[in-house]
Amino acid sequence: MDPSVGEITQQLASLRGGNSAAKDALAELVYPAMHARAIQFMRGERSDHTLQPTALVNEVFLKLFKGQTNVDWQDRAHFLAVASANMRRILVDHARRRRAEVRGGGIAKVDLDVAHVHVDPARSEEILDLDAALKELAEMDPRQARLVELMHFGGLTEEEAAEVEGIHARTVRRDWASARAWLQTRLRKPPA
Repeated sequence: MDPSVGEITQQLASLRGGNSAAKDALAELVYPAMHARAIQFMRGERSDHTLQPTALVNEVFLKLFKGQTNVDWQDRAHFLAVASANMRRILVDHARRRRAEVRGGGIAKVDLDVAHVHVDPARSEEILDLDAALKELAEMDPRQARLVELMHFGGLTEEEAAEVEGIHARTVRRDWASARAWLQTRLRKPPA
């Protein structure tokens, strides 16, 4: 997600000031990057799947703006953090609904590669396993869990995540590596 920091912050300030047209301008700025991230998540999904990338991004926008005319958007970093959290919630909720429809099957092990946390959203159980693991991680290290949410679900770079968290990029790299290692270990455990 790399639209201009200044442009996004300007539109958020305009929105905060009551300019409802700023929603459209903001959407034009961030929609392409959010849609590209949603496509990455949905790659490999079966073609008749009910949640498509456009629907995922539209649902994120609905959650961000529906009935929220006076949200105190701080800046671009705040917006991206909230958008990332919403994308995670939507994917997890969708996976839960899908699991409820299927009712059964074993919990699949999740393979995380060394370079990047990867969960195929076509497999609902993997998203739910990752969500449960992130909740455990958040109890031990909330910042690491937020970084996974920002970078994995939100598609932010290390630099963007550092901006959102107000920390140095080196700290992000260290925490990201630690979070990945912990998640790899946690997700390879057989289900209880």
